[in-house]
Amino acid sequence: GSRFRNRPKLAYAEGHHWWFRSRNRILLWVLQNKCLEFCELLEVGCGTGFVLEGIRRTFPNALLTGAEYYEEGLVFARSRIPTAQFVRLDATQMVFRDSFDIVGAFDVLEHIEVDKKALSNFILALRSGGYLILSVPQHRWLWSLADTHAQHIRRYSRSELVSKVRTAGFQVCYMTSFVSLLLPLMWLSRSFSSNNNYDPMDEFNIPEWLNSALEFIMSLEIVAIKIGFVFPAGGSLLLLARKP
Repeated sequence: GSRFRNRPKLAYAEGHHWWFRSRNRILLWVLQNKCLEFCELLEVGCGTGFVLEGIRRTFPNALLTGAEYYEEGLVFARSRIPTAQFVRLDATQMVFRDSFDIVGAFDVLEHIEVDKKALSNFILALRSGGYLILSVPQHRWLWSLADTHAQHIRRYSRSELVSKVRTAGFQVCYMTSFVSLLLPLMWLSRSFSSNNNYDPMDEFNIPEWLNSALEFIMSLEIVAIKIGFVFPAGGSLLLLARKP
C-alpha cells in the first residue's frame, strides 16, 4: 500500500537525515554506557533496519533479532544486516519468553493502541535483569499533522510513560528528553503546517545546509547528555528500564 511506496526513499533518507542520525547516536551511547554487557538484543518495529545496522557496527558480536509487523519493511532490513535474524511480529502477541538481554522499541509504542499490552510482552521477552530501551514522541501540545500522517495514536508525557512502564513491572533506570534545543523551532514548524498539500516526505526533503545545521545543534545536545545533563523537555523522550 501507500505505506510502502516511500520505503526505498525512507531507507536512503534515514542514513542522511539529522534526526535519525542523532537518535542513533543517543541510543548507541545508552547501550554502551548504561547497560551491562549483553549477548542478545531484540528490536521491535525495526523498520528498514537503520537502528539495527548501527547496533551491529557498534556491537559486532551481539546476536541481533529484528521484528516488524509489516513484512515489506524487512526486505530492506535483511539486505542491510544479513547476519541478523528477522521475524514478523505483532508486539501485542509476543512469541518470545526469557529470550533477550535487551528489548528496544524506537518510536514504535506511539503506534500501538494497547501500549500497556506491548509493554507487558516486552518484559516477558526479557531475561531477568534485562533492559528495555524506548524512544517515543513527547508532549501532547506538539501534536500536529505530522503525527496524524505518521499514524501516531498518542504523544507521551513523561509521567504517562513512566507509569505505564512501571505498571508492566519494570524499574526505570534512566530518562532524558532529546531534540530539546530545537524544541521552539519544532513547535513553530508544526504550528504553521497546513492541511493543504501536506507531504510527509517534506520532513526529509530539506536543504543540505539546514540538515547539517540541525545535526550540529543536536551534536551539542548529545555532548550535554553524555556529560550528565538531563533535558526536562524535548520533541522526544528516551527511557531505559530494567526487568527485576
